[in-house]
Amino acid sequence: MNKFSIYQYLLILTVLILGAIYALPNLYPTQPSIQVAYTDSGKSADQMLLDDLENILDDSNTNYEEIFLRENKIIIKFNDVDSQLSSKTILQKALLDKVIIALFLEPSTPQWLRDIGANPVKLGLDLSGGVHFLLEVDIDSAQQARLETLIDNYRKSFKEERIRFDESYIDDLKLYFKFSDNQSYNSGLKKFRDDSPVINGVQYIITERPSSDVLLLEYSDIALREIRDYAVGQNLITLRNRVNELGVSEPIVQRQGSNRIVVQLPGVQDPTAAKKIIGKTANLEFRMEANTRTSPLRKEEFAFKENEFQTAFLEKAVVVAGDRVTNANTGFDESGFAQVNITLDMEGGRAMQKATTGNIGRGLGVLFVEQKTKSELVLNNLGETVIEQTSYIEKKIISLATVQAVLGTSFRITGVGSPAEASELALLLRAGALAAPMKFVEERTVGPSLGKENIELGMTSIMIGFALVVIFMIFYYRIFGIAANISLILNLVLITGIMSLLGASLTLPGMAGIVLTVGMAVDANVLIFSRIREELREKEPQTAIRDGFLRAFITIFDANITTLITALILYVIGTGPVKGFAITLSIGIVTSMFTAIVCTRAMVNLIYGNKNIKALKI
Repeated sequence: MNKFSIYQYLLILTVLILGAIYALPNLYPTQPSIQVAYTDSGKSADQMLLDDLENILDDSNTNYEEIFLRENKIIIKFNDVDSQLSSKTILQKALLDKVIIALFLEPSTPQWLRDIGANPVKLGLDLSGGVHFLLEVDIDSAQQARLETLIDNYRKSFKEERIRFDESYIDDLKLYFKFSDNQSYNSGLKKFRDDSPVINGVQYIITERPSSDVLLLEYSDIALREIRDYAVGQNLITLRNRVNELGVSEPIVQRQGSNRIVVQLPGVQDPTAAKKIIGKTANLEFRMEANTRTSPLRKEEFAFKENEFQTAFLEKAVVVAGDRVTNANTGFDESGFAQVNITLDMEGGRAMQKATTGNIGRGLGVLFVEQKTKSELVLNNLGETVIEQTSYIEKKIISLATVQAVLGTSFRITGVGSPAEASELALLLRAGALAAPMKFVEERTVGPSLGKENIELGMTSIMIGFALVVIFMIFYYRIFGIAANISLILNLVLITGIMSLLGASLTLPGMAGIVLTVGMAVDANVLIFSRIREELREKEPQTAIRDGFLRAFITIFDANITTLITALILYVIGTGPVKGFAITLSIGIVTSMFTAIVCTRAMVNLIYGNKNIKALKI
């Protein structure tokens, strides 16, 4: 007789119950919401900000369902997407750069489900939820940074070779040198020409003014292309590292055109944090403190980050920049204040050692370099009030300490502010420095409106395919077809539950993977039922059922394993939507084997196992 033991039935039931529980959160709809947080990382959202937001929304007669404080952010819930979008515009115009405002979908999952880690399936950017940034790399700033390093190198080189010059500076992305005499002019010109040739041509365009002993140096098109490619490539790597630090599933970070980068973060849970980290251009510069012997042309005055009224002079020459940082983590000093522990690479360590060897007792300043955006309300051509943003670079001292001993690859910096600010700085340094500042060309949080049609079409395709399979199975296989259809429903429940448990994102290609899984699950049952039919020609029904399941298993296993290997390869080498398809297909293969072989067998055993049947209709 075909029977499972009570333990086998309990095991199957346990798996199905767990799958159903973790699939349950998907029955609770998400709600259009807004997250609001202070732009300053050192400040947490408070009751004062909540009151300001309430007053602004009430004055504009905006309908919102609920506003409350949660985890240093303020959450505002709305009943519809239109209210959500209009409220964001109103709040942005009222508060400008004071806060970061991000759209997101607030889950309405009951607390008891969240306590056991049951959350709805994350939807990809093409379906619903997520953040889209289009960033433009500031190539002029990258070129300016290269020229500052170049002019410093030539000053040192000319001094060592006793080539005399009266003044040197950078103007309009050109390096300007005025030499003291004609001999120095010719020596400088020769050096520029010797340094200019590269493999593909020349890297400098040299403008000669022999009558005034002046030479102008600017980068050629070949050099500018190399600077642009390096800056965009380095920023691309850095942004990918930052996205990985955020723990976003299936992100897209890719180059667009010559100097733009697209960042898409589907299913992001904390868009305000993503906006802060992705959009922030932060770097460190270590500079020696200027002394009385430092030339006025070689020093700059900076304010302190914690106290803008306090200033200090630092040398223009950068000892080490943030791109030499290999690791950074937070800690606390002896007084309990936050600090960042820095580890440099070998080249950075050598530069730090060389700079501090002869400067014991001098000050070493840590300069925090940050690109900021200033927003202001302006009237456009249509007479409408819009927000216009301009970018600027802010440099402030976060630490100025006396060098007590020669520094190497590992040291610490203090005066970084609150633990939250220290943690953010460590993350930015750990992820890597940006080679050039970036500005937001386009910035939007994708709400349900964009993916609504995709979701409807995807669900329609799944339901149509499912319905056709159900009708065919019942018509052709009778009772066995009903068992197969129930297994098919259980398969969809298990796929949903496992994806929710793993936190995987469902994309439009992922929906295609589910449709394919429906077909594969039925295919396994068709193979089993066909095998049972063949066995019925020579054997009695109970034996035919047993042998049909056993002998079809090898064929089903081989077919599914080969497909699973293909899906795993797609996951490893694919990106974005391809990974989404591979994930759902892999999960579907495993669950379809379980439901088609184990669950269908369990139902067939319950129906026929304890009966002495003479004929079997299949």
